[in-house]
Amino acid sequence: MEIIFITGKGGVGKSAVAAAFALNRAQLGKKTLLVELGDQSFYSDFFNLSHVCYTPVNLKPNLDVALLSGQESLKEYALHLIKVESLYKIFFENAVTKALINVAPALPELAILGKITSGPPRNVGPKMPYDCIVVDAYASGHFEALIKAPQGMAQAIRFGPMGDQCRSIDAVLKNSNICRYYVVSLPEELPVVEACELASQIQSTLGVKPIHLLNRCLPINDEDLHHQESKDLQAFQKRMQQQLQHEKEFLTRLQTENHNVFRLPQIYQVDPWKVVETLAQEIPNA
Repeated sequence: MEIIFITGKGGVGKSAVAAAFALNRAQLGKKTLLVELGDQSFYSDFFNLSHVCYTPVNLKPNLDVALLSGQESLKEYALHLIKVESLYKIFFENAVTKALINVAPALPELAILGKITSGPPRNVGPKMPYDCIVVDAYASGHFEALIKAPQGMAQAIRFGPMGDQCRSIDAVLKNSNICRYYVVSLPEELPVVEACELASQIQSTLGVKPIHLLNRCLPINDEDLHHQESKDLQAFQKRMQQQLQHEKEFLTRLQTENHNVFRLPQIYQVDPWKVVETLAQEIPNA
């Protein structure tokens, strides 16, 4: 089982990168689920799908997509344990229980992580027939809350099944043989600073060092520019050289701070699948 979390500051292209990771793994022959979190689907519009919901929808060979929410994840797990839907409604769909669920800190995040990590080695709840799960995760601040949820709940509930489940979820998140974390940023000041801070939080919380993906870099280099001879292109060359130098500075900064960094190119396409397919060729396989 491989679980890949893609996060980063909003607007840096993490959803397209997550889709590219999922397509990459599917093309490698792995049965892959692309997961987005929340109540509204980005991929429904991006891929022009009729709907994306909790039940996986097929996108490509070996590739499905699903929208996970805390409420649906909790419901599925409870029904799996109780077996009888009428009993589930008695216990979970009364006003008192709903109120407690709504105010319980980190319970939605915990339910989502429980679903994502339900396969080996935990083997808890309904089976998920996938070799790889790629999570288009929350943006920076909310992602920190997501990965801290199992630890926080385990500290609050030290004994019993709930505490045990929280500790087992946390153990999977910290297992670098199962979970990998990628922080997407742009070659710009604010996204890089926020990406470094988020990477530090991930490493501090989970003990796993994430990989940086510097997105939308120019798909050219200095040598390409020097081969242009037309004087009409001098202004364009100068601008591109400035941009390349700018990107190199941020790349050097991340590498100097001992971050593992991959460059992803700017894709000059408007078709979503062409964007994702092109990015999938640049995605690291390990």
